[in-house]
Amino acid sequence: MEATYTSGTESPRRLSPSGRIFRAVGVAIVLGSLAGCAAVTNPVAHGIPVHRLPPELLAPAKEGKIQIPLVLLGQERPNVYRLAHGDVLSVYIEGVLGNPNEPIPLYLADAANLPPAPGFPIPVREDGTLPLPLVAPVRVAGLTVAEAERAVTAAYVAPPAILKPGLERVLVTLLRPRSERIMVVREDRGETDVNIKREGILRSTRSVRGGIGRIFNTEESGTGIVLDLPIYENDVLNALIRSGGLPGPDAAPEIIIERRQPPASAYGNGMPPSAGDGHTLRIPLFVFPGQPLSFGPQDVILHSGDVVYVRARDPELFYTGGYLPPGEFPLPRDYDIDVVEAIALVGGTLNNGGVAIDNLQGEIVAPGIGRPSPTLLTVLRRTPDGLQVPIHVDLAEALRDRREALLVQADDVLILQETPDEAIVRYFFSDVLTLRIFSDVIKGSRTVATVGASGP
Repeated sequence: MEATYTSGTESPRRLSPSGRIFRAVGVAIVLGSLAGCAAVTNPVAHGIPVHRLPPELLAPAKEGKIQIPLVLLGQERPNVYRLAHGDVLSVYIEGVLGNPNEPIPLYLADAANLPPAPGFPIPVREDGTLPLPLVAPVRVAGLTVAEAERAVTAAYVAPPAILKPGLERVLVTLLRPRSERIMVVREDRGETDVNIKREGILRSTRSVRGGIGRIFNTEESGTGIVLDLPIYENDVLNALIRSGGLPGPDAAPEIIIERRQPPASAYGNGMPPSAGDGHTLRIPLFVFPGQPLSFGPQDVILHSGDVVYVRARDPELFYTGGYLPPGEFPLPRDYDIDVVEAIALVGGTLNNGGVAIDNLQGEIVAPGIGRPSPTLLTVLRRTPDGLQVPIHVDLAEALRDRREALLVQADDVLILQETPDEAIVRYFFSDVLTLRIFSDVIKGSRTVATVGASGP
């Protein structure tokens, strides 16, 4: 059937052979131009709209969490110090440990909050006793320093009375408090830089852990230290402070405690722990308000052999393509970014008429009446079972309603393209159709002046 057209009330008429030729050429030009149009051949143009996305595919929110009180990482110091195995006492017993005619030896205490200790250093044994000359070992475990001094005095004035009651001179002082040897391993002390380079394309470089599939070289760094923490200071807070402070932004927001074996007090039957009873505890540094804590006061107390581990933050990266500068970009650790903020972060086109950011001509406004801004954003997101789901985001709608602005999560791929309508408008009104007007303003026998204008 031959094509016809109508104009007003005129009866249909047949196209001339030349008209059919021009129409066929025009259709061929349009189809040929659209055949290579990315807006038409976009393989991920059809995705799940944001408002129809199931909850399991939504990114978990980071904002709203608060840092736990730091006092929860420490332990409460008791009012009095109770002696136990590992303490070193300085003991002076005139006539037994020290002569009356000689000056009393003086030792500087190891702890900064302890005064100098007169006498001779004697450690408390494993059974909680203090070995002394001429008398049986004196049990001091569980006693205060003052109570231990009275117990030592009573041992020497009791029958057969090595020292005369009332004339004895006994001094007992804490010289070195017992301590727990803790190992601290930290991976947050290395330098981690984020640099943006332009070499034809935009790339972000970052030190990440594990380089499989990455386009950048990676380096791991960390520090390790062995700490002797005095009793009542053997907790997570003191371990962090003495090893460099709280974890930095390049560290995971948690503290890991690897216990070689729990203390005997952790067992209700009092049996000593076995070598296979070691366990790992994770202490989160940020929680949502009202969220119950996963640890208690006894969990932050450290014992010899425990390892405090501050691990480096696992890389959380998202990727861009299409009309966005191609690259790999890090996600922030403690706050969320949505797709609109992500496009602004990477320097992409966002409601600016599709003008490229790499401006080599010094122009900030493109010639003509402008091009439509690309609004078809597809987010490729991995599912828990390893598959991939395309998510459709309408940027124009996301700018009006932030509920449509999808939160970006690790490993997302953001691809920005034009819709077919935007591509056709750009093609015809910016790349194909050009209107030129010329007019004579002065015309004489010897002089002709013309003006011209072109558009759009």
